[in-house]
Amino acid sequence: MKALVIYDSVFGNTEKVAQTMGEALGSQVDALVLKVTDVQPEQLAGLSYLIVGSPTRAFSPTPAIKDFLKGIPSGSLTGVKVAAFDTRIAVAETNSAILSFLVKIFGYAAEPIAKKLQRKGGAQGVTPEGFFVKDSEGPLKDGELDRAAAWATQILM
Repeated sequence: MKALVIYDSVFGNTEKVAQTMGEALGSQVDALVLKVTDVQPEQLAGLSYLIVGSPTRAFSPTPAIKDFLKGIPSGSLTGVKVAAFDTRIAVAETNSAILSFLVKIFGYAAEPIAKKLQRKGGAQGVTPEGFFVKDSEGPLKDGELDRAAAWATQILM
């Protein structure tokens, strides 16, 4: 069985999460971790599991992740368990009513990634998840890499 973890990263936090997920999966399946700009279309063939992640930028995935998702042929993920994650700031800790309001309206990057993966034929393997950074440029909050490893392995169940 093959797993692919695809990510985009701005400050390196999402990359750390993706690499941790790949290591956790790699103990049980053949896992590869790639930055979205390095993915070749043929690498999507024969997958059992696909995880895609992005930092949340303006309440959305990065443009590179959006382009990647748009380029996946319809139905090509049939039979593949998919999952989506993002990195984000804990809005509750910002004490910003405006940011809290905007997040309620627009959300985070993981949910639209998951929906697009499912529209391409993928079966949701685990609920979309966000991993928290301390500030817009990071670093990741304590314990987030452990949480990411545990979350990623749920897709194998």
